[in-house]
Amino acid sequence: MTPSVIRGPTRRGKGQIAARIAQGVLGGGIAVLWLCLVLPRVAPRAGEPAAGAAAQDEGGTWTADLVLPLVAAVSVIALAAYGYVRRNRRAATRTTPGGTGAVGSVGAPLTEPDTQACAALVEADDCLRASRVELGFARARFDASGLAPYERAVGAAGTELRAAFAIRQRYDGGVPEDQAARRQALAGIVGRCAEAGRRLDAEAPGLERLREADGGTSEALEVAEGRFRELAGRTTGLEAVLGDMRERYAPPASASVTGCPEQAKDRLVFATTRLNEARQSVDLGEPERAAGQLRAAEGAIAQAAVLVAAVERLGEELAAADRLVPAALTGAEAEIAGARERVAAGVAEVPVGELRARIRHADTVLGTVREELTARRPYDPLDLLRRIARAVLPLADGRAGVVEAAAVLVARHTTAAADDFVATHLGGVGAEARTRLAEAVRLLAPGPERDPRAADELARQARHLAEQDVRVQGSPYAEAAGPVTGFGGPRTRDRRAPA
Repeated sequence: MTPSVIRGPTRRGKGQIAARIAQGVLGGGIAVLWLCLVLPRVAPRAGEPAAGAAAQDEGGTWTADLVLPLVAAVSVIALAAYGYVRRNRRAATRTTPGGTGAVGSVGAPLTEPDTQACAALVEADDCLRASRVELGFARARFDASGLAPYERAVGAAGTELRAAFAIRQRYDGGVPEDQAARRQALAGIVGRCAEAGRRLDAEAPGLERLREADGGTSEALEVAEGRFRELAGRTTGLEAVLGDMRERYAPPASASVTGCPEQAKDRLVFATTRLNEARQSVDLGEPERAAGQLRAAEGAIAQAAVLVAAVERLGEELAAADRLVPAALTGAEAEIAGARERVAAGVAEVPVGELRARIRHADTVLGTVREELTARRPYDPLDLLRRIARAVLPLADGRAGVVEAAAVLVARHTTAAADDFVATHLGGVGAEARTRLAEAVRLLAPGPERDPRAADELARQARHLAEQDVRVQGSPYAEAAGPVTGFGGPRTRDRRAPA
């Protein structure tokens, strides 16, 4: 994966320090070697009186031989020390991305605000996702008019969080550069996240009262149990769907959903326990405890639904991509022909030499794709479309919309897969992965800034970073309490935990 713009400079800074130290050591070594070659001339020869050596020294012939290597050694060491000090001073005052603190920090002074901004993004995103889960269960019980205030709260919180992620994306890219402005950007992120949480907190009590007034926990339990049974039935067929994909396509095609059936079953087992405990609490007249257990069960059921849908959706996406590959090849040929016409007419939008190089690269990629199609071996149709789009879109003029459609299909698949991973590992994924995912979603939305190729790359980065975070942090299901869900922001999170 391509390193992020933040992590890169940090590694380069360490490499520069090591290089300067190596230069100093190398220079010193050369000077010592020179001394070793010269000293035999200075030392008295066998049988020669010491006075003769002293005389030679007084004449300046042999002593002068020592001056140049000593000057060279001192100069090299001085230059290395000056470079090291200058590098440290520049690192302390620079305004470009880097530093050794948290992701996106610029020098040591910004470490704490940066950490606060990252924590605020994760907390706000978790709250918004959890609120959407509870609102989804509420839709099965109440009509749209009764849920309108809560829908508006979720929409407003989503707007604030998208703005916060956009600020963070620019911040990670080095914008703004001024350190004071970067501090303001971090403060803006925290403020946007706080406003998102405030919107959710303001409506959380109302939704809770609505749930308790109409049938209370008993009716909500029935809704959750109904979804549980429906998901349990779909989960039993996932292995067959995966088996069919593995037979028809190359192994990488289904790699993104490997393990999803087992994870879905784990969530459903957890949900079974919580639903039973919630039912028992209702029978014992403990509504608050029952509500907490129910919310935990709803969270597990929602995550199981994401995992089941991921497998089913991938099967549909692979089939659609397989059907689209021949048309994408034809459209790619049309785009290449148009590029050749522009070269011949001398109206290329880029230097002619660069456009010719793009055409040669696209021809090579299309030839490789055709070879894979005719080799009678399983292949990954989504990967073929990705390669076609990456090679052809840089020279396309829009005469064949199928290439753009192929890029959108691939980007939607990659973005949805990354979002599914974050949704099923809440609490274990950090701010950087979520920021890249939010930017991928933004670039995939219809509009003048739409860029499916960039969205695909960012979504791939997001998935990779999220997987790294989970390997370090662990899965929330490692704890007996499991995921906590419920409508609301940071101030109303305590009410969601099961007793």
